[in-house]
Amino acid sequence: MHPANKVIVVTGGANGIGRALCRRFEAEGARAVVSADLENGFDVAKECDLQRLVGAVEREHGPIDLFCSNAGILIEGGVETSDEDWDRIWAVNVKAHLYAARAVLPGMIARGGGYLLQTVSAAGLLTQLGSAPYAVTKHASLALAEWLAITHYEQGIRVSAVCPQGVRTSMLGAPESGIAAKLLETALTPEQVADAVMEGLADERFLILPHPEVAEYFRRKATDYDRWLKGMRRLLASLHQ
Repeated sequence: MHPANKVIVVTGGANGIGRALCRRFEAEGARAVVSADLENGFDVAKECDLQRLVGAVEREHGPIDLFCSNAGILIEGGVETSDEDWDRIWAVNVKAHLYAARAVLPGMIARGGGYLLQTVSAAGLLTQLGSAPYAVTKHASLALAEWLAITHYEQGIRVSAVCPQGVRTSMLGAPESGIAAKLLETALTPEQVADAVMEGLADERFLILPHPEVAEYFRRKATDYDRWLKGMRRLLASLHQ
């Protein structure tokens, strides 16, 4: 899949990875790139907003070829995190992907094709130290992407999940310690993530890994779960020293 002459929507497109994707798609000759973000009054946590967005884009620009569910939030904490915060991160990091699929899949299937790009995180394959809500919701968003990729493949639907580690955005910030500081050591720019996305879309690859080493971490987890858990415990302990 190449963005040239395509109609593309990017949620969370005002900053970070979303903004880099918008700029890259425009540079590659997309027919229309629509950025939807809280900054312009759009809330991915509201299904009615997504339905209105899809309708408005298709009336003005035509059928959507690529929908990028990129918006996401991070809430730190464990099981003590409030229900209100759990509900909010679940709505943004998981249900927004569901709402997007509901909004665009019928038209894509009727036309015989379409593409869903979901910004997940390496946390969806591994975990997120310090944030149970982020780890859980990113696992769930990856599971949804997998299901969509399996279920709708024969109807012409392609799905990719972008799973970076640290990226130099406001979500990572400028940390001095903890897991964020660890991630900063190998953090990529949003533009580097956009480069990886372009390569992944060209190959119609499901798993897009801007940090290639994540594949090896995932392999270790899958082949010896207990050893991986011990390693993560050691990492967590080292961050608290």
